[in-house]
Amino acid sequence: MNAIQQARNVERLVQGQATSDGAGVKLTRVLTQDLQQRLDPFLMLDAFGTDNPGDYIGGFPDHPHRGFETVTYMLQGRLRHKDSAGNEGVLAPGGVQWMTAGRGVIHSEMPEQQDGAMEGFQLWLNLPARDKMHAPWYRDITSPEVPEWQGNGALVRVIAGHAQGMAGAVQRDGTEPLFLDIHLQPDARFEQALPDSHNAFLYVYRGDMVLVGATAVRRQRMAILANTPGSDGVVLTAGPAGARLILVAGRPLREPIAQYGPFVMNTREELVQAVEDFNAGRLA
Repeated sequence: MNAIQQARNVERLVQGQATSDGAGVKLTRVLTQDLQQRLDPFLMLDAFGTDNPGDYIGGFPDHPHRGFETVTYMLQGRLRHKDSAGNEGVLAPGGVQWMTAGRGVIHSEMPEQQDGAMEGFQLWLNLPARDKMHAPWYRDITSPEVPEWQGNGALVRVIAGHAQGMAGAVQRDGTEPLFLDIHLQPDARFEQALPDSHNAFLYVYRGDMVLVGATAVRRQRMAILANTPGSDGVVLTAGPAGARLILVAGRPLREPIAQYGPFVMNTREELVQAVEDFNAGRLA
């Protein structure tokens, strides 16, 4: 692999907002609605992690989606998915659930455990206008199905996109998402190629910090990477305690974003139609 010639720097550090969703599941909303245009095509990132069953036991009962994709990546714990298209599966540690809501689906995500730790991420990825009313699609990706690369003190799990010459578990033509889970040993260095036109961010979830250029990104912080013209990637260096982080990037759609809760379309009229379809039972 060619070395990065012009690395991106950090444009902004973001601290997530504590909130709850579903039936009272406690989580941190890292990518909030006010960042959707800046981080297009990504709409939301939630980080959840607790060993208190009271924080997650209610799960996410039946709820609808239309117009985007959800990517759930599990670090600890187990969730059972069921949806109105007839799909069902259990998301286990290291696994990924990739669901394209398309024209509409109603699904639930419920804990498969009564105690122990529950930790992971859910990322919302927008769909191009042309694909928003396509048929729903779903795939469970088990941990052994996620390609891994190792070298120079780094282990990289390639969930989507390409890294170090490896194709990830999922590819998407419209948004070209990159989703990496990167494990760095103390003081380890890792380089990842990124087109300068793609929006990108990282979130540190273990260890003390990661250096991006001269900026320290500490645990439970998101760093939005600058879209520097001519840049070709990002260089990451772990702190003395090592670090784990996710790196996410994608090609912006540059289309209008109209959101009402679990519906993400391009116009207000399309949102009104989505609500009418849901109320009339046409999403099931």
